[in-house]
Amino acid sequence: MFDKPILSPAEAASKIRDGQVLMSGGFMGCGAPQTLIHALRARNLKDLTLISTDTAMHDLKSGRVTGIGHLVQDRAFRRIIASHIGLNQETQRQMNAGETVVDLVPQGTLAERIRAGGAGLGGFLTPTGIGTEVADGKQVITVGERAFLLELPLRADVAIIKAKVGDRAGNLAYAGTARNFNPMMATAADLVIAEVEELVDIGALDPNHVHTPSIFVDFLVMAERLEM
Repeated sequence: MFDKPILSPAEAASKIRDGQVLMSGGFMGCGAPQTLIHALRARNLKDLTLISTDTAMHDLKSGRVTGIGHLVQDRAFRRIIASHIGLNQETQRQMNAGETVVDLVPQGTLAERIRAGGAGLGGFLTPTGIGTEVADGKQVITVGERAFLLELPLRADVAIIKAKVGDRAGNLAYAGTARNFNPMMATAADLVIAEVEELVDIGALDPNHVHTPSIFVDFLVMAERLEM
């Protein structure tokens, strides 16, 4: 193993361009790469597609915004693929106004589509969504006497993920439920930027505690902010 480049947040943000597909790890801020999200705000990027389990929080009444919701507020996304936008009123407003395309995907299906993208699969079959709007436009395949939807894989140009500890080679360990979508997103993007709270030397991490092997990580960034 060899050392991976350690970038400043601004250097990492410069790797992402207008119009690209971006995956962002975390769930409602837990495990989200807060430093990278705020560095991206300075880029004023447009026409991105976001793949994320949620769009965090934006309360239009109080003005409180968290996590990836900052980039939604900045109108960085042309399209959002997510499972949960219920606490982000700005995402809802943009969707209802036709300003942003929002694809709502059942959470388990979203996770498996990302995993399929990372594993190089052509898709998978699931009964989730049969008989609902989720099935609109999708191929239905009958296996035995049961109908399944063919769900296609998801991949991104860039994934920004967050780990508790990383070594200089890019091996990552997540803390508790902050593990959520981060490991599978690390496998499903052409470029992976990992934000870490703590950086240790190669060999300091117990191999049994590594959740994302270094081969999936291209760049490291030190976390400078942990708040949502």
